[in-house]
Amino acid sequence: MRDVSDELAVGTRLARAQRGDEEAFAELTEPYRRELQLHCYRILGSLQDAEDLLQETMLAAWRGLERFEGRSSLRAWLYTIATNRCLNALREGSRRPQPVGGAASAGHGLSERFAEISWLEPYPDLLLEGIADAAPGPEARYEAKETVALAFVSGLQHLAARQRAVLVLRDVLGFRAEEVAEMLGTTTASVNSALQRARAVLEARVPTRPERLAVPVTRAERQMVDRFADAFQRDDIDGIVALLTEDAVVSMPPEPEWHQGRRQVAEFLRGRHQGRKGPWRFVATAANGQPAYAYYLRSGDRWVRSGLFVLGVRSDGIASITRFRDDGLLWRFGVPETL
Repeated sequence: MRDVSDELAVGTRLARAQRGDEEAFAELTEPYRRELQLHCYRILGSLQDAEDLLQETMLAAWRGLERFEGRSSLRAWLYTIATNRCLNALREGSRRPQPVGGAASAGHGLSERFAEISWLEPYPDLLLEGIADAAPGPEARYEAKETVALAFVSGLQHLAARQRAVLVLRDVLGFRAEEVAEMLGTTTASVNSALQRARAVLEARVPTRPERLAVPVTRAERQMVDRFADAFQRDDIDGIVALLTEDAVVSMPPEPEWHQGRRQVAEFLRGRHQGRKGPWRFVATAANGQPAYAYYLRSGDRWVRSGLFVLGVRSDGIASITRFRDDGLLWRFGVPETL
């Protein structure tokens, strides 16, 4: 009985919205805003771009609501708009993986699969509340926690735009091939072909399953992260390196820095420590389903928020350290501007 009444309520709100009732439109679309923004982020790799595309999606949906005939669900219709808006943005823009030769310091053995994504931005866990654990469609291939990890989102950016959209719609959200074909205005055969190519490229780009880089769940992993953050804050390079995995990676988008392995990471951290004036302080937060720390540098009598570290954690140690500057995004992570 509740399902029937819910459907009637949705139908009533839809009819009101199609007559120009903005409040009814907001009630219809509000439940999908966060997941649509995350969808745009996966495709674009940028939180700022995802926010802009969400607004474009909602405006397009409002303007086109009269033409919504209900042949698909409202959710699928909104995903159709959002996906095609993202594809248009990719066609009009210049977001492409950097050339491999310029993506890392010389001598650090960068392989193509790790080419840096200069526009990559972190995604606050605060914006994942209510959607990170939502059950995807029956044909989804990945768990929700995998598909927000930095490694996964970065890997997606190496796919052609249409392949990227197909993989997210099929393997992340679980839409059927026929549904995706209708969303993208193509054939089921084309969707299946694009998906096969996308899977092959992504598996080569993301050698470590992203779910192994998520927020620590065991007590030992949490203690390891705490020890790592403490050592990092104290500039205890030996203590940091002792907690790294053998294949640990440091990257700093958009800077062309990429270092892998304990020895190279240690050399890089020592060089950075010598170039940094004064101490720093860390404040815990979370990004992309991974532990993260906002860092603060001394400025006069205050500590000023300056950037963010996102950690990839495995049972055998810290597998990745990704540093982002504070380019006007960190207020979204719930950390203060100054201490």
